Amino acid sequence: MSSKKKFNWVDLCIIVFITGVAITCLVPFLYMIALSLSSNNAITSQKVTLWPVEFTLETYKTILSDIEMIYTLGYTIMLTIIYTLVCMFLTICAAYPLTKKRLKGRNFLLTVLVITMYFSGGLIPSYLLVKNLDMINTVWSLILPGAMSVFNVIILKTFFSSLPESLEESASIDGCSDLGILVRIVLPLSLPSIATLSLFYAVDRWNGFQDALFYITNKNLYPMQLKLYQIITANQQLDTQQGEGSVGAFIVPESLKAASVMFATVPILVVYPKLQKYFVDGVMTGAIKG
Repeated sequence: MSSKKKFNWVDLCIIVFITGVAITCLVPFLYMIALSLSSNNAITSQKVTLWPVEFTLETYKTILSDIEMIYTLGYTIMLTIIYTLVCMFLTICAAYPLTKKRLKGRNFLLTVLVITMYFSGGLIPSYLLVKNLDMINTVWSLILPGAMSVFNVIILKTFFSSLPESLEESASIDGCSDLGILVRIVLPLSLPSIATLSLFYAVDRWNGFQDALFYITNKNLYPMQLKLYQIITANQQLDTQQGEGSVGAFIVPESLKAASVMFATVPILVVYPKLQKYFVDGVMTGAIKG
């Protein structure tokens, strides 16, 4: 007896919707690639769509031969690694104790953390705090102010709570301390959530430039995104100068801008697929179980 699977219009609508969203995200990326591989004349004459016109690699050669760009890339990678390690250390240190019922004031501490998700001191108090701590023009101004996300703490806490209590009880009977249980049992079993949250933190730091715009004036400490911000907005500043009578200002080619954006985007795209297998499992387990 054969049975035919009934056609599901809901599944079709979902597939069409997701495909449309994927195309919407993919088209600007392909357009930037096409711009970065096209000549500046083709770009200014608006001949470029989603395919390079007058194919050239000169813009990438220019970027790779720029010592400042290479230095900024290396510096931003190191900054992102340090930031991610500090954030994960603090997140783990906050999430694990909150899973223990014997921790006095646990609910109060969790409530205080949640309140900070909705209320903050604002930009000016944050700047004054960083300034009074003598962190202006230091790497720490890009690390410590955003070193822990309460949202990520809650996800990791929920994941920790989903682990069988019998494992910790057995280790405790064998004489293992709380720190030993965390390092030897809890963390190895929590790799999906840890990898997912590490990706969240890394992407957040890699894409961040507003804090550097406020706290950093030393060009040697500019992260990649602030460097790109200056490159992309260079034309606007130079156009203003030309309007005021300045002559001979150098305008950054559109192809160089696009290549710079791709140069800053590729490193994080290389990392993402390596952690993608943990992504769905980590987020869903941390958000649902408990």
